[in-house]
Amino acid sequence: MDPLDRIDEIISMVEAARSVPMSRTNFMFDRGEMIALLEELRAELPSDLRRAVALLEERDKIIDAGKREADRIIGEGETEHARLVSVNEITVSAEHEGARIVAEARSEAQRLREEVDDYVDTALANFEQFLTRALSSIERGRDKMHALREIGTFQGEENERPLPF
Repeated sequence: MDPLDRIDEIISMVEAARSVPMSRTNFMFDRGEMIALLEELRAELPSDLRRAVALLEERDKIIDAGKREADRIIGEGETEHARLVSVNEITVSAEHEGARIVAEARSEAQRLREEVDDYVDTALANFEQFLTRALSSIERGRDKMHALREIGTFQGEENERPLPF
């Protein structure tokens, strides 16, 4: 399950929890179930962080591949340029053609770099939004928990233990 879905599930549980009698802000829920859900959420977050690291590594590989391809294209262009220049009868034509090939290779390399940067920026922006929503949900949950703690405990029958919140 997606961590955001897990957070939504926890929020739904808190919203659906039975109210403590005579209170609109205090509620009761199964502590074990809540702890299990929070532990599952904690276990899922590192996988998302690993995915972000993998995404960054993939970006680096794509950039490196683009640079190698650009260098190869530029090398071919320069080789072709040198070959064309070496022929005396078409020296002027060869210089123009070689320059065009080099310019085309550089343009293609720049285009590849821009595409890779756009792809990585979009992926990182999406991940940033995910993390922002997750942190916001966690902060709201902690605020609710702190608010409940400040309210005090609920005292039921005398032989029952007080609730920990």
